[in-house]
Amino acid sequence: MNYLGVGVSSGNVAVFHGTSLKVIDRRVRLVELVLRFAICVLGVLAAVLIGTDTQVREIFTIQKKAKFTDMKALVFLVIANGIAASYSMIQALRCVVSMVRGSVLFSKPLAWAIFSGDQVMAYVTLAAVAAAAQSAVIAKMGQPELQWMKICGMYEKFCNQVGEGIVSALLVCISMVVLSVISAFSLFRLYNGSNKGESNSRW
Repeated sequence: MNYLGVGVSSGNVAVFHGTSLKVIDRRVRLVELVLRFAICVLGVLAAVLIGTDTQVREIFTIQKKAKFTDMKALVFLVIANGIAASYSMIQALRCVVSMVRGSVLFSKPLAWAIFSGDQVMAYVTLAAVAAAAQSAVIAKMGQPELQWMKICGMYEKFCNQVGEGIVSALLVCISMVVLSVISAFSLFRLYNGSNKGESNSRW
């Protein structure tokens, strides 16, 4: 029996035909490549926006300069996005080489390494965005209970640029989460009862 490229084995287990599996894999690989390049661009953009953000205000003849190093959460965010951009560039080059060579499946150790790397980067970027967002809220709203003033009232330009950087970092985080799902799909497919590679992959 054959329906939409899906057959049924003698054990009544649905199997994808090789052609359909190749088409799906190419599409998944293309999405992965686009996301990894997007992370490179957005990660660098977030790091540059926050890392170069400064503003000087003069208060009673005393100059006060706001910079990202004044908030440890922003330092963490810059470092995390720099690492995510570098990691994604390496993985993007791997995807390009794989697509040029026409290879579809790869070894289990490599699949585990990619899956683990994507998981780690997803958690790191999520933690960095969460910490930076919390600090941004305090800077914007203040904390009256602790007598913390609204910093953004004094350094509006600084806060606006930090906000743009956090938005870019959030997009990086979301993209890394999607990539972690894709790498999980690629990994666990290798354990799906295939005996002869992609043509016999069973679902």
